[in-house]
Amino acid sequence: MEKPIRSLSAAVEAVDVAPRAKRSSYPEPFAARVRGREKRSLGDFFGLTNFGVNLTTLAPGAQSALKHRHSRQDEFVFILEGEPTLLRDDEEITLRAGMCAGFPAQGAAHCLANRTDRDVVYLEIGDRSAGDAATYPDDDLAAALGPDDRWIMTHKDGRPY
Repeated sequence: MEKPIRSLSAAVEAVDVAPRAKRSSYPEPFAARVRGREKRSLGDFFGLTNFGVNLTTLAPGAQSALKHRHSRQDEFVFILEGEPTLLRDDEEITLRAGMCAGFPAQGAAHCLANRTDRDVVYLEIGDRSAGDAATYPDDDLAAALGPDDRWIMTHKDGRPY
């Protein structure tokens, strides 16, 4: 996680918050699947520490993440523009502007995919639970949140990438 920016402003245009410099924590070949994803860390901008808020844009063909589930973190998305496909365990649901979805910790594996020819824009909100881990049912990948709040990526058998 990048260090909080700690804004001096009480309010800003969300698109004026600079995008994250580091686009993904995934090792290759997984990082390629989220190319075209841009996150603006709104929660960090305001110095929020209990939960994160990102304004996320998915270009055509991009995914929000690999299909995953968290051990401790709840997640929530609210679609602002476009029609992403929610991939959830073994089902697919087309979302549209105004729709939202929530993902409790240890719940269904999920991600969003932009299968359209225009950008998808949404808010994603998640808590910042210490000791969180993520599992990826479709990929040889596991992630654990380290003591420095950075994700440590390994193969499912524990070997490092």
